[in-house]
Amino acid sequence: MNRSDVLIIGAGPTGLVLALWLSKLGVRARIIDKTSAPGTTSRALAVQARTLELYRQLDLSETIVRNGHRVAATNFWVNGKPLAQLPLKRIGEGLTPYAFVEIFPQDEHERLLIERLEDYGITVERDTTLEIFEESSDGLTAHLRLPNGEQEICQACYLAGCDGARSVVRKSLDTGFPGGTYQQVFYVADVKASGPAMNGELHLDLDEADFLAVFPLAGAGHARLIGTVRDERADRAETLQFSDVSRRAIEHLKVHIEDVHWFSTYRVHHRVAEHFRSGRAFLLGDAAHVHSPAGGQGMNTGIGDAINLAWKLAAVLSGGAEASLLDSYETERIAFARRLVSTTDKVFSFVTAEGRLADLLRMRVAPFLIPKMASFEASREFLFRTVSQVTLNYRGMPLSAGAAGHVHGGDRLPWAHEGEGDNYEPLRQPCWQVHVYGDTSDEMIAWCAEHHLPLHVFDWRPAFETAGLARNGFYLLRPDTYVAIAENSADPKVVERYFHDHGIRPYFNCT
Repeated sequence: MNRSDVLIIGAGPTGLVLALWLSKLGVRARIIDKTSAPGTTSRALAVQARTLELYRQLDLSETIVRNGHRVAATNFWVNGKPLAQLPLKRIGEGLTPYAFVEIFPQDEHERLLIERLEDYGITVERDTTLEIFEESSDGLTAHLRLPNGEQEICQACYLAGCDGARSVVRKSLDTGFPGGTYQQVFYVADVKASGPAMNGELHLDLDEADFLAVFPLAGAGHARLIGTVRDERADRAETLQFSDVSRRAIEHLKVHIEDVHWFSTYRVHHRVAEHFRSGRAFLLGDAAHVHSPAGGQGMNTGIGDAINLAWKLAAVLSGGAEASLLDSYETERIAFARRLVSTTDKVFSFVTAEGRLADLLRMRVAPFLIPKMASFEASREFLFRTVSQVTLNYRGMPLSAGAAGHVHGGDRLPWAHEGEGDNYEPLRQPCWQVHVYGDTSDEMIAWCAEHHLPLHVFDWRPAFETAGLARNGFYLLRPDTYVAIAENSADPKVVERYFHDHGIRPYFNCT
């Protein structure tokens, strides 16, 4: 009987990233998908800065940046004219190594992840579906339907449902998926076109006409259109062709279509599962939460789910932590998913609302306010921090403790760059580690050496103070680079007590 440590259902970005991180950490992962081949079309485009930071652990970031497209600005159009612009070139400067908006379409993204996974000897098993699974005290038994129609019974220690909004895993767990569906029908099309909106920047129509956004893709004249389908056409969305789409917004943005590579329609949902875990089964990505495309958050949030769960599963499976560590996955990720759905719902509702008041706000008020807000560095920084997910934190949660400088337990470690190096270089290794900015005690040095816990001591520099880091304290960092402890002292007993209280054994640390 085939046995794996973790059986992953679904080979979208979430499932592939989970398989990659587990493989990196020495866990035997098996990944299946019901489709016969990777997707050639997709809606997800943006790879946020926080995702790129985490992708350094698998040397993915540079490849994505090299092959993707940086968006220089967002332009807001009213009555056929660009009335406001939000510059994006340096919007997150000083906050992250990836202080820009990166476009890298999901289909290309998946192909890259699949290639890297094959380097670990893992191949996605296609045309394979999960039928049922049963849990026992020491694992799971799953019944799979293979491409030839035969059934296979396999075993795993844990199961990860990364199988999308119609998740078989979620339905098998009988977990509720409360929320709703927006009334609008949307279309998405990859096109070759010309016109002023094909300048490599993002363009958004704010008119009372059909909503339309033009997202730039790599290559001159290539873009993705995302727009609404209104009136009686929405009732026959499943049979619509691009020729049926209203031209009002397209003409307002002066987009001259030369070729349509692909076209599809869809409805947008906003839902969060009642639970992200039941026993040995977990829900991730769209199986756990779906939300509007506002801000390009969906795929990145699923990837965050995968990385959060991967190191915890690896620790438990290796004997480096008690099984209770897995309880923190739902606690940390469900809170973020609920906040995200609420936030994107408000933005999405504003952009797509109909009626005289909504038109007034979009066409008169927004074009006036956007340039004013864009002129303030604080406004631009707030926008970038929110959209890029660098403000995502686990403050006040069970694995987070203390505060030092402006940094709290549960925060993303602030990035500090000065000269040639930065404090993120050690984070390429997905392991527990201690950072000290300034000086530390001999006791801390000795304790970390004895317990094989990497200790990185950085000579104090002004850049660290600017980033909000405390001098001569320490930060215990989790394998996913979030701060576990922020502490002003140099006492290793604080670290020892943390590991003891959470059932974590640092000598199983990944090296």
